[in-house]
Amino acid sequence: VPAGDAVRKEYQTFPVPTPATKMATTTPTPTTTTTDPSTTVPQPTTTPATTRSTTAAAKTRPGLHRVRDMAFRGTSTSASNRNIFRHNTGIQRQEPVATFQRAAGSPAHLAMETDSWKPGLSLFDTGFSSKEELNPKPLESISLGNQNCKVDLSFLMDGSWSIGKRRFHLQKRFLGNVAQALGIGSAGPLMGIVQYGDDPSTEFNLKTYANSKDLRNAIEKIQQKGGLSNVGKALSFVNRNFFLDANGNRGGAPNVVVVVVDGWPTDRVEEASRLARESGINIFFVTVEAAAQIEKQNVVELNFVDKAVCRTNGFYSIKVPSWFSLHKFVQPLVKRVCDIDRLVCSKTCLNSADIGFVIDGSSSVGTNNFRTVLQFVANVSKEFEISDTDTRIGAVQYTYEQRLEFSFDKYSTKEDVLGAIKRISYWSGGTSTGAAISYASEQLFSKSKPNKRKIMILITDGRSYDDVSMPAMEAHRNGVIAYSIGVAWAAPDELEAIATDPVKEHSFFVDEFDNLYRYVNQLIQNICTEFNSQPRN
Repeated sequence: VPAGDAVRKEYQTFPVPTPATKMATTTPTPTTTTTDPSTTVPQPTTTPATTRSTTAAAKTRPGLHRVRDMAFRGTSTSASNRNIFRHNTGIQRQEPVATFQRAAGSPAHLAMETDSWKPGLSLFDTGFSSKEELNPKPLESISLGNQNCKVDLSFLMDGSWSIGKRRFHLQKRFLGNVAQALGIGSAGPLMGIVQYGDDPSTEFNLKTYANSKDLRNAIEKIQQKGGLSNVGKALSFVNRNFFLDANGNRGGAPNVVVVVVDGWPTDRVEEASRLARESGINIFFVTVEAAAQIEKQNVVELNFVDKAVCRTNGFYSIKVPSWFSLHKFVQPLVKRVCDIDRLVCSKTCLNSADIGFVIDGSSSVGTNNFRTVLQFVANVSKEFEISDTDTRIGAVQYTYEQRLEFSFDKYSTKEDVLGAIKRISYWSGGTSTGAAISYASEQLFSKSKPNKRKIMILITDGRSYDDVSMPAMEAHRNGVIAYSIGVAWAAPDELEAIATDPVKEHSFFVDEFDNLYRYVNQLIQNICTEFNSQPRN
């Protein structure tokens, strides 16, 4: 582009210019006007073969209208005509078509010609090209994001009629602020949105936007659906359709659903929430302006939040008194969503696990270390929601022989399970780990419920006197997911043989019993990955 002629940017347009005269001749006509060489454009040579004429009647060409560049340059009026290219910000892209005519009184062979020009085209030395061709759309920027908050997040936004337009706008602003505070990125949190009313629909999924800025802009454009507040239906929809690999779900990243509710749902949420939790989804509720006393007769489930979330300890629910104070809860929500350790705990409230501990009680362990092992078992167990329909815990202790400490159906509350673990007495003896695996398979996991994931956690401090490979392979074939934890003199080859593939994620080693605690969170997180790897309901 010649210096002095600014190319119009996409958001600019121009005022309709005054008619300009262009005399096309069979030979180039020099101009006597002195112009700045930096702004003078070479004039194209025209020949009789290329000279065109029209009838006296003005005729607009079909298709893309273009103006000849020499109408504005290379004449005594070129300096003033360049004013056409001055910026005119604030006017959007619905431009008029400007018409230019040759001056009256031109020679007959240069009859009046009408040429049409649509603003939005750029003028160049060698011809004309539309700005769309010359300014391709930039690629969407990708951010790594907040790598300390790697979660896959779905917001269920309330699009029901009860929320109204003004509060719907406040909700969008809240979601945009949350997206900004999270730090969206490919190595951090990813966020999609499902809007619910009578029926839910995905506005965009996890892989649609990879940075907070684009996500915020997309949220602002969401239009309200209307309808009832069918939260249960929306949770079922998300459970079946949202957290899929095709939608950008990442294995190992916690799946989180945040439900924003204006008042209360118009359908039941308990069953849908239970199925979602079984699929490994952490459910948070943000309830705004709860039902007034006179309205409670219309509420389907008065304690719907308690029935929906994993635990009723306040961590998974936020009560907002007014839509106009919603902005105050952005940071508290972000802090909870990014608390990965707590999310790991919440994911273990799935209604599908039977966890059996196989504990080495041989002489090499010793009384004090055995108590440390029991503390480790208790620390892992207490992170699960324990009941007949949730996680169940069982335990076997072994030396040369084996003993069933308690079965899966013995205790149905966390308090009872932790008490039973504390009461396990140290046995002492030799180390027959292979026989212990076979015993656990027969006495614990053969009696597991069909809908339960079977997880074995074996803790040993030495090499076994018998073979562990065949019993472990048999357990694997029967669907038991085996974790091996070795201490001190435990044999690495045996730990690998016991562990389910990939071994790296199912086998751990510590040099001292006092360091067992370091693997509590890691073990729970890996168990959660087992939950997430299962097909959705």
